[in-house]
Amino acid sequence: MSSEYLMNIEFWEMASYVVTVVALPLGIIVYLLEQRKERQNEDEELYQRLADEYAEFQQLLLKNADLRLISGYIRDSEMTDEQRERKTIIFDLLVSLFERAYILVYEENMSKQNQRLWATWEDYIRFWTNRNDFRQSLDNLLEGEDPEFTTYMKKLASEAKI
Repeated sequence: MSSEYLMNIEFWEMASYVVTVVALPLGIIVYLLEQRKERQNEDEELYQRLADEYAEFQQLLLKNADLRLISGYIRDSEMTDEQRERKTIIFDLLVSLFERAYILVYEENMSKQNQRLWATWEDYIRFWTNRNDFRQSLDNLLEGEDPEFTTYMKKLASEAKI
């Protein structure tokens, strides 16, 4: 064998070691970073879809402004049967939206990013659980819902400012 051939083999052996020691770990790191970024983008996309649903819910509130669900409070005894029915349906839709957000976003040990995303939903839930009529409806509204979500909602309702 010629010395040139042996040097060529040594070169390729060295190159394979460099790939194994440097390029392979670097490739794995780049792959993991890309996966993490993709998961973060998916989380943000999910959050945006849920935020859009809440915005649609707010449009429903606007169309039913006579119920004063945002700006005030009307006793059920002062409402017509039709108004009480609309309010019950709106509360039911709201609980369904909260449950969907809870199931899709909430985790016991959330990343900083998910904590940031969840904080807005917790603010929405606290706003509504501060309403006496919503709190009083919760037992009926939470019937058949996810048990962990039910526990979470009841916890926030018990912390409500009365």
